[in-house]
Amino acid sequence: MKSNTEKFGKTPHQPSLWTRADALKVRADDPTTTQPLVSADFPVLNDKVFIWDTMPLRDIDGNITSVDGWSVIFTLTADRHPNDPQYLDQNGNYDVIRDWNDRHGRAKMYYWFSRTGKDWKLGGRVMAEGVSPTVREWAGTPILLNEQGEVDLYYTAVTPGATIVKVRGRVVTTEHGVSLVGFEKVKPLFEADGKMYQTEAQNAFWGFRDPWPFRDPNDGKLYMLFEGNVAGERGSHKVGDAEIGDVPPGYEDVGNSRFQTACVGIAVARDEDGDDWEMLPPLLTAVGVNDQTERPHFVFQDGKYYLFTISHTFTYADGVTGPDGVYGFVADSLFGPYVPLNGSGLVLGNPSSQPFQTYSHCVMPNGLVTSFIDSVPTNEAGIQIRIGGTEAPTVGIKIKGQQTFVVAEYDYGYIPPMLDVTLK
Repeated sequence: MKSNTEKFGKTPHQPSLWTRADALKVRADDPTTTQPLVSADFPVLNDKVFIWDTMPLRDIDGNITSVDGWSVIFTLTADRHPNDPQYLDQNGNYDVIRDWNDRHGRAKMYYWFSRTGKDWKLGGRVMAEGVSPTVREWAGTPILLNEQGEVDLYYTAVTPGATIVKVRGRVVTTEHGVSLVGFEKVKPLFEADGKMYQTEAQNAFWGFRDPWPFRDPNDGKLYMLFEGNVAGERGSHKVGDAEIGDVPPGYEDVGNSRFQTACVGIAVARDEDGDDWEMLPPLLTAVGVNDQTERPHFVFQDGKYYLFTISHTFTYADGVTGPDGVYGFVADSLFGPYVPLNGSGLVLGNPSSQPFQTYSHCVMPNGLVTSFIDSVPTNEAGIQIRIGGTEAPTVGIKIKGQQTFVVAEYDYGYIPPMLDVTLK
């Protein structure tokens, strides 16, 4: 198979590369890029459900938005099953770890509301059972469209297949809370094409999900980021000199890294309503470096494009590694070229003493970073880890040129609005 640089040929743009040389610069436990330790006595938002990927309501420019003073977040959510025989061990005790690990297969979109940007109250399901065309409702982005409270929820419909879809509804507020109405007709938008983006037929472990629409501050067009893998049969990709980068002697061997083919995809809307999309070549590829670039999103600051994405330790390729967390890249224009922030790409990683404490980070334009708690080590007798399934402490970072710095830590699930919309 052709290398990444050869594959896309004469296209509107050439994908930028996250190289193995870049990844070799990743350093765990650097205090400027490490999430503060999460205490094992963290509070749980709701003990009836697990939550993970958190999607704050925002406008098309990325600003976190409240409605009539109510903040709203969407979360991937699954019921906890403490009394289900399927999740009881041989002694009849609740096996919360097994329940947590099974959550993806029953993920549904729920919403929460708050007057304070924390202390979230559960609103319920976004879509009624049977509205979504597939078994699983995976992550995406809710966009507040106007002062009438209309919301387009872009999300990933999974199993069978993986399709980027949208559903439109409306936010309704009272002095006592928020409800969502509508969200009854799901519109499929696009799927992986097998030419630029890998399909399930090409790779059973492919990824195609996490839509994040935005309006380019320069050309005014409507675009969408998403996670993908570079098209081609699994194992056929070539890790060439460009993908390796400028490595020192002894680091030229790439092992089996041809199996890692993550990319950040982009599509452009053919209409103003976001119903008709054309996929473009990836903005960024990580062939030979990593197999997942999940939940890609932008922060537009100082005339630059800051591209953030999340990834895992276990999805790194042979010979390179890094912590679970958020990685970032910066460019002067939408189509790049992008260079990794902090030289390596690492922006906010878990500490090595608690490697799984948080995940699914979302960097907001105000520099606040939200995530969920996965698992935290505990000294409690007979219990090695405590499962989260709840909001993590929010972290503040400062972005300066091609560098980022951890500068603050806030309360659990603190997601304050950047602007408030009064409904008409």
